[in-house]
Amino acid sequence: MAENEEDVNETPEEPVAEQAEATPSEDAAQAAGEEARTEEVAAEAPEPQEAEAEEAELEGADAVADEPAPVADEPAAVAAPAPPAPEPEVQVPPKERRKAARSQHSGEARPQRSIEERAQERAEQRAVKARHRRAYRLKQRERRAAQPRAEVPAPEPRETGRLKTRQGTVVSDRADKTITVRIDSARPHRMYQKIVRSSSTLHAHDETNEAHIGDTVRVVESRPLSRTKRWRLVDVLERAR
Repeated sequence: MAENEEDVNETPEEPVAEQAEATPSEDAAQAAGEEARTEEVAAEAPEPQEAEAEEAELEGADAVADEPAPVADEPAAVAAPAPPAPEPEVQVPPKERRKAARSQHSGEARPQRSIEERAQERAEQRAVKARHRRAYRLKQRERRAAQPRAEVPAPEPRETGRLKTRQGTVVSDRADKTITVRIDSARPHRMYQKIVRSSSTLHAHDETNEAHIGDTVRVVESRPLSRTKRWRLVDVLERAR
């Protein structure tokens, strides 16, 4: 039994010693290997400045590759986009302006004023309006003077239509430069076909008082010469007997 106990006690002691002896040597070998690998990585790794230069070169190459190729038809210098034009001011009518001014009124009653104060206020308002009118008219005159005046073409001669003429007998020449002419007409009745005679009178202008009662004359229509005269004497066809 004693031998067995000694064997048991001796058996584990030997490998422990061996492990204890082998552990420092393995740690030294691992440390030496790590140092060697660290030196190799440090030797292979580029310096910071060289790494930065390589990164800059790669970025420049990528930017050049991303830029589109220049088109031959486009101009070399592209003009910058023009700024947006300012929006035109909205012209508010005077009625709308007065309405907006009334809407801003608080509704409080104004202090009571005398007749002279009200008259003075009206005179001041009229003076302001007159000043605005003068400025507006002056601006309009300057604008018209700046615009080139277009040549107005001569009016074309207006073609007159065919004037009406009538033939009748003078029944009165008492008025100066005016004669009364009776126009006789005869036409068949539309139902009975009987000849129906009728007459009408008109006033004609006789510049030289040439026609007299009983003369057969020809008159032509003209512009209004008086309240009743719309005709003018052309010639005397037959004198009275």
